[in-house]
Amino acid sequence: MSDELKSVYDDFFGNEPENHKSDERALKKAREALDEAYRRFGSADLPGYKGPEDTASGSPEKAGEDSAGSPAGNGAGNTLSAGGENAAENASEAKARTAADAEADKEEPESDPEEDLKELIGLKSIKHDVLELTDFRKIQKMRADSGMKTVPVSNHLVFTGNPGTGKTTVARILARLYKKIGVLSKGQLVETDRSGLVAGYVGQTALKTQKKIEEAMGGVLFIDEAYSLAQGSSQGTDFGQEAVDTLLKAMEDHRDEFIVIAAGYTKPMETFIHSNPGLKSRFNKFIEFPDYTIDELMQIFELNLKKYQYTAKEEVLGEVKQLIMLNKAQNLENFANARAVRNLFENIITNQARRISKIEHPTQEEMQEILSEDLHDDGEEIGE
Repeated sequence: MSDELKSVYDDFFGNEPENHKSDERALKKAREALDEAYRRFGSADLPGYKGPEDTASGSPEKAGEDSAGSPAGNGAGNTLSAGGENAAENASEAKARTAADAEADKEEPESDPEEDLKELIGLKSIKHDVLELTDFRKIQKMRADSGMKTVPVSNHLVFTGNPGTGKTTVARILARLYKKIGVLSKGQLVETDRSGLVAGYVGQTALKTQKKIEEAMGGVLFIDEAYSLAQGSSQGTDFGQEAVDTLLKAMEDHRDEFIVIAAGYTKPMETFIHSNPGLKSRFNKFIEFPDYTIDELMQIFELNLKKYQYTAKEEVLGEVKQLIMLNKAQNLENFANARAVRNLFENIITNQARRISKIEHPTQEEMQEILSEDLHDDGEEIGE
């Protein structure tokens, strides 16, 4: 590509430009092609070329002078005057941009968030609540766009429940749903917790929290274990309250620009929200995520098998179900639900890998199948 551009450059702007003075149209087209190449790749491959013409000066040389002497310039003069070092930097940056663009082109089209919600295992009441919220926001926006009055309600939410019940997944889908209907401009989910908001010194927490808020503008700020913000440090300095105050101000000042979802265990979250009048007035919608049933947890396990190309016979799946039931019975207060199933799956395939590694030439079927012995780690059942 660079050789071709040099050739065009030499033809039209070489040592004997008078050869081409008669063809103004061709000259203009060449200039436009070089301008575009300059914008995309910088000047590293076009020695002596000073960048796109400055419309005010009408001259590429003048444009280069303006760039070098004024911050309003396009930077071409700076690149040339700095010599090869800046030219090399421009070339490197151009390659990085090209690689990033190529990666972006490879990304698969985004799926429909409503379909993703429907495909989630279980969570029937959660799906109902999310679609109800979405429908309400959609109609309120339509009323506003039509010049009608709207009901001023808070968009911020509290997700409560045990770990592994789908809170983060649903928050991500909700962000995309709100983008789809025009409530949010970007629809991204920014995940954080106390460590991402609270600093160790006076004055730093507000800055740290504000940075997260800025990242979440146009989308959703998801705060896991949000109740921990009410916990002061061992020295008695409550930097968490500074984070809460910063959040409350942003939620008021930018109420239509981003949404905060505070998540955590049910009882601590209820205590946290009701302990502060500002929090209580802004977080008035609670969505409780129930634990998965044993059958739903088995569906999640089997979904992992299918996703990663593993197989297991019915008797082995029966043993897996017993392990899940045992794990849940031993951790009634804080059972990790889908997260526990994921950990169990990873332990099982690790044991399977150790077994298969002892086979000199394993078949594809052997590498896929989970056996009863893979459920045991060093003579003990996984989860004991």
